Amino acid sequence: MAENSLWFECNAGISGDMAVAALLDAGADRGELDRALASIPAEGFSVEVKRVQKSGIDALDFDVKLDEVHENHDHDMDYLFGHEHGGSQHCHGGGHEHEAHEHEECGHHHDHDDGHGHEHGGDHHEHHQHEHRSLDDVLRIIGATDMGDGARELARSIFGIIAAAEGKAHNLPPDNVHFHEVGAVDSIVDVIALSVCFDNLRRVYGISRVYVPYLAEGTGTVRCQHGILPIPVPAVSNIVSEHGIPLRMIPDRGEFVTPTGAAFIAAVATDFRLPPELVVRRAGIGAGKRSYERTNILRVSIVQESPSGAGGDCIYKLESNIDDTTGEALGFVMERLLEAGARDVQYVPCYMKKNRPAYLLSVICAGKDIVRLEDIIFRHTTTIGIRRMRMERTVLERELLSVESAYGPAQVKKVILRDGEARFYPEYESVAEIARRTGRAFADIYRELIGLCADQYK
Repeated sequence: MAENSLWFECNAGISGDMAVAALLDAGADRGELDRALASIPAEGFSVEVKRVQKSGIDALDFDVKLDEVHENHDHDMDYLFGHEHGGSQHCHGGGHEHEAHEHEECGHHHDHDDGHGHEHGGDHHEHHQHEHRSLDDVLRIIGATDMGDGARELARSIFGIIAAAEGKAHNLPPDNVHFHEVGAVDSIVDVIALSVCFDNLRRVYGISRVYVPYLAEGTGTVRCQHGILPIPVPAVSNIVSEHGIPLRMIPDRGEFVTPTGAAFIAAVATDFRLPPELVVRRAGIGAGKRSYERTNILRVSIVQESPSGAGGDCIYKLESNIDDTTGEALGFVMERLLEAGARDVQYVPCYMKKNRPAYLLSVICAGKDIVRLEDIIFRHTTTIGIRRMRMERTVLERELLSVESAYGPAQVKKVILRDGEARFYPEYESVAEIARRTGRAFADIYRELIGLCADQYK
């Protein structure tokens, strides 16, 4: 059966609340989310989930509502972008949600606790102060929330990624970053909700891959605590740089990618290229909070890779030329690669420049195993580069069976040809174990097991 994957279409950027809404709309369990949110040890918020229209498109809206003490006004686009757009022109760009803490992040979680709150200056708004939180403070809240281990680990990872990005922006260790806006309760709610919804879909639908072709980001500048900063803001820029996330600049003016959205993608994305063909099983659309020319939605789809032909699928081939590693070391590498999930490993003798004798290492693997297998190759050989190729292949239907013999059960692979004919291939380890135990010839045991298969699985 084909594996399920998630596909995030971020052509209008991504933010925390948009992603939560899209995951819920795609099938994440609302009851599990409500239980987690009710257990958060923080006050001053409520959550509203409702259906809305965005440019005539039906979408789900996830809205964290704050009480007067915790409220901020970063959704005010006249304030955020008025210095560039003037009047209502800002509506053609700008950020895209209620996530005030995120639009005010702009690379500005800070370690100074000077009690000034939002240092916006001017007389646009009088903001309430938000309490500052260290990364440890946020992690303690996450640890005390009623959520599964997978969701909790993801929430910790998201905040860890943001802390690292903000620390880099301010030349501080992540543990010394004090979260201001993003440490506010609405951002913590968004991250916990994101983690719970994603983990629920992952478990229920057996999600194995997460495709994110790119994040669309706007242009211009945005006003935040540290003044007027360019878009993408430093935190977003650091996250996409550190994690190799493709960023596509669009002509719209404004902040389309928030640090929480970027950090979530950094934590869950496995592939930045889509397979050539996909079958969409279901989809969800999350709404942003702003209205402008580019429809402010995020779509998340549960997909399966579609083979290019009957019995087809895709596989990856990793290759490296190695000319200064011993044969014993290469044997150890093969052993480790197979243990780590490689489908096959082989060495081919070759000659490199200056006529140096060498080996061509080839590893066949699934996409989800690439990073793990590359790490083994880099660690245990002298290579400094690995070529990667995505390959289509034709695969016959097969299943692993157990056949009863006079020597006990043995593992046999049953393969179905395209015309329906069945063939049987005894597994090496089963045949070898019987041959060692009985002293009989390997080939004799092999043939005997094939005959038994024909009788037992007609």
